[in-house]
Amino acid sequence: MSKETKKDARISFLIGLGAGLLAIPIINNMKVNIAPYGGYTAVVIGMGIFCLAGYLFAYLISLRWPVVLQFVRFGIVGGFNTLFDLGILNLLIYLTDIDAGIYYSVFKAISFCIAVINSYIWNKFWTFKTAGEPVRAGEAIKFFAVYLVGFGINVSVASILVNFIGAPEGIDGKIWANIGALTASFTGLFWNFLGTKFIVFKK
Repeated sequence: MSKETKKDARISFLIGLGAGLLAIPIINNMKVNIAPYGGYTAVVIGMGIFCLAGYLFAYLISLRWPVVLQFVRFGIVGGFNTLFDLGILNLLIYLTDIDAGIYYSVFKAISFCIAVINSYIWNKFWTFKTAGEPVRAGEAIKFFAVYLVGFGINVSVASILVNFIGAPEGIDGKIWANIGALTASFTGLFWNFLGTKFIVFKK
């Protein structure tokens, strides 16, 4: 295992820990009792181990198919970014006690836009390994253009699930708001990867 691979493994673990910390306000907002499962410490450490294990597994597969490792790095950043997005969304829901309607769509748009900036930084400097290249206006514009389409997919799917389909009977509005946001994030994952790899950071 090369020095760079070991560094990537450490980064994967640290991203997992960060994702675990971001999950705490989401868990609180959804009123999930995780005390029987080790509490917040277990969530944070568990996310770190999960990301590290995912990276190491992908590394083994990448010995045969190199693109797999890049996709998994993108997935780890995407997972972290999804929790970043959800964390901001849940903060706005918590502060306003609004979990549906036009303001939900506005909150989802705000959280997505902030998360995109986070995504650009991680994808440029880690996923696609272009750290030695300066940030160019054209590159940034292409990135945000790709994510503008992703934005449309993300906010549309979340809004349809929350505002048009609505929470099924017996499911709390805040939980359904998070389900809508999470579904939207996964829906746009493949578009974001392909657009970022072949349009933005194409070598």
